[in-house]
Formats: sequence, C-alpha cells, structure tokens
Amino acid sequence: MDAFACPKCQNEQVVKSGVINDRQRYLCKKCKYYFTVNKLGKKIDNYYVTKALQLYLEGISYREIERIIGVSHVTVSNWVKEFKVKKPSHSDYHPTYKIYNHSELIEFLKDKSHLSGAGMIITELGDKFMLIKWERFKD
Repeated sequence: MDAFACPKCQNEQVVKSGVINDRQRYLCKKCKYYFTVNKLGKKIDNYYVTKALQLYLEGISYREIERIIGVSHVTVSNWVKEFKVKKPSHSDYHPTYKIYNHSELIEFLKDKSHLSGAGMIITELGDKFMLIKWERFKD
C-alpha cells in the first residue's frame, strides 16, 4: 500500500476502509478519522501568490487584485491570512496602477513629467508590466 498520512493528525498508520464513488477510503488507526486520497485540484503558481501579496502591500484592494491577476478575491484574502501579511496604513493616499506592454512602458517613462513628484514601482506581470504610482507627499 502507498504511504498515506492522515490529514487530521499526520499519522501514517492508516488502513483501507471501503470505496465511495470509485475512490478508496482510509481510516486512521490513531484518531479514527476517515478520509479519501487527496485530490490534486487546481494549484496556483507561486508567482501569482507572490504578485498578489505584493499588490496587497501596495494598497490595492482584493477586488482590484482579482481583476489584475484573475484569481478570486477570496483566494487572495485567504493568502493574506495564511501568510499573516500586515498592510501598513495608507490613509493619506490611494495608489493607481496601469498595465503596459514593453513598448508602452518605454513611451510612458520617456516623459519626465510622469517621473517627478510621485513614488513608482514597476513589476513584471506575466508578459506585461504593471506600474503602481502614488503621490509621495500629500498636503
């Protein structure tokens, strides 16, 4: 038998305990917990998890992150809780963001007026680039 661990107590002393919907069930001998083999499910690449958390730290809302990355805002919220990310308070400003391809980004950065008087971060997002910009000082 393949070595399975109980998802509840991580004990490896499990025995087969029937079949339900063509899936093998197991019983943990230690905690008496019944379980089936874990599904592989959909796994989101760690790249997008990191990007979502970076955007969250920059003050972008869950729903805006959902629109940008294409991952549910609930999933982003769960990642924030899972990794215990604390967002600093940004009560005096709200960042703005824009998605550019490479040539659009170069054209944007050529204009010096876009670069003065604001903080800016450029991050890669798949084959595009995201520019996050906010006013550095607010009266």
